[in-house]
Amino acid sequence: MPLSNKLAAEFLGTLWLVLGGCGSAVLAAAFPELGIGLLGVSLAFGLTVLTMAFAIGHISGCHLNPAVSFGLWSAGRFPSSELLPYIGAQVLGGLAGGGILYLIASGQPGFDVTAGFASNGFGEHSPGGYGLTAALLCEVVMTFMFLLIILGATDERAPAGLAPVAIGLALTLIHLISIPVTNTSVNPARSTGVALYQGGWAISQLWLFWLAPIVGAILAGVWQRWFGKR
Repeated sequence: MPLSNKLAAEFLGTLWLVLGGCGSAVLAAAFPELGIGLLGVSLAFGLTVLTMAFAIGHISGCHLNPAVSFGLWSAGRFPSSELLPYIGAQVLGGLAGGGILYLIASGQPGFDVTAGFASNGFGEHSPGGYGLTAALLCEVVMTFMFLLIILGATDERAPAGLAPVAIGLALTLIHLISIPVTNTSVNPARSTGVALYQGGWAISQLWLFWLAPIVGAILAGVWQRWFGKR
């Protein structure tokens, strides 16, 4: 598959992840009387990955996430030459998804992007008021587990055809656990895709949502190299 096709797929898939996942949080989470709440937002993020895995998994592998690309690379299952191009496509896709969401959301009277716009944060910007250390640990551990599931589910010895289901459910569970802590990132492209529109504090705290997921993912890849040996 040409690299250009893979990058186009990653761009589109990450756009869908941000639009679907963050869109559910911005547009539907607290909608009067019919709001989907934390459970609905968690499910929405899982569904974006599940649907895209079937749609583009055969084209690009459906990473949709710089942390996933780093994790697969550290596990020896993704070439170094494609790492930065993939990350670039994912970030651009996230920004495009965030841009579409911004245009939709701003069509409602009283819309205020400074209220959060589904951005990730810690301290006073954590939904539950969790501090820096808790946020850092949460993001590292959740990304570590997410990558272990991805690496295991996509192993050639795993049951064929079920990886998208396992990965989508894993992301749903991760959101159920960690939305109160950081609003759940485990994905630097997702975080960047909305932070740049929110501005201010979201940008100043964005470093954590790049550092922690990438560290967690690399650790998972290293672990899988040892744990997954035949």
